[in-house]
Amino acid sequence: MSTNTLKTFVLLAALTALFVVVGDLIGGRSGATVALFMAFFMNFFAYWFSDKVALAMSGARPVAEHEDPELHALVADLARRAGLPKPRVYMIPTETPNAFATGRNPSNAAVAVTAGIRRLLSRDELEGVLAHELAHIRNRDILISSIAAVIAGAISYLAYMGQWALFWGGLGGDDEDRGNPLALIGALLAIILAPLAATLIQLAISRSREYLADATGARICRCPLSLARALEKLEAWNRQLPMQVNPAQAQMFIVNPLSGDTLVRLFSTHPPIEDRVARLKEMALRSEYY
Repeated sequence: MSTNTLKTFVLLAALTALFVVVGDLIGGRSGATVALFMAFFMNFFAYWFSDKVALAMSGARPVAEHEDPELHALVADLARRAGLPKPRVYMIPTETPNAFATGRNPSNAAVAVTAGIRRLLSRDELEGVLAHELAHIRNRDILISSIAAVIAGAISYLAYMGQWALFWGGLGGDDEDRGNPLALIGALLAIILAPLAATLIQLAISRSREYLADATGARICRCPLSLARALEKLEAWNRQLPMQVNPAQAQMFIVNPLSGDTLVRLFSTHPPIEDRVARLKEMALRSEYY
């Protein structure tokens, strides 16, 4: 098991533990169960239709093989190397160079690239980007991010329920805990801090999956330096020409499509590009991709 995979499991366990503790503090077991079911059903819908929603939100359109045979050939070859069915190929009509993959499983996956990335990157660099996106599909990152979203969403619901319980005087967990000053203080702290903590853990999971997709993608394309060069180009262009996307969709792209100069790294969905590039260069030196 790789370090990033282990880190993902640890973060998911921490998110689950946070949910259990917060549920007991705010609403007791019954309140926690209600919040979990609400979050599950909302995120189940989002997960099942994630590919359609993501592609529609980005304005992507299908690319026929005769329109871009080189792109289709690259995707097909990399999918074969990764042991995956060939995903559907889409184009996003924007000059900002970027790409993302979506789909609840390899059989329902799609890869979308922008018009700008086709003009900016060399064939080897584009191969590195596509390998990264196929790595997300192979690593089941849509599923993992959906699990994290369910738990984080449930924690947010609990905090919202706690605010209403506070208004009506029913805060403090189960009946036997109500009126206990320590239980009340714990519930108040949970209402304030739990959603923030859940968000930070969810973002950390997203960053961990990006590192893992870089490593897996480098092994698929067998050239970490191609992906490293592509990331540097994409970062520079996305700073100059930020993409107009819904912030909730930003985590899907290979580099942050939004202007990130004012964002604190702790609240970023993506690891710093310089760290990702450094890891890829280290892989190349160790010849890990052979």
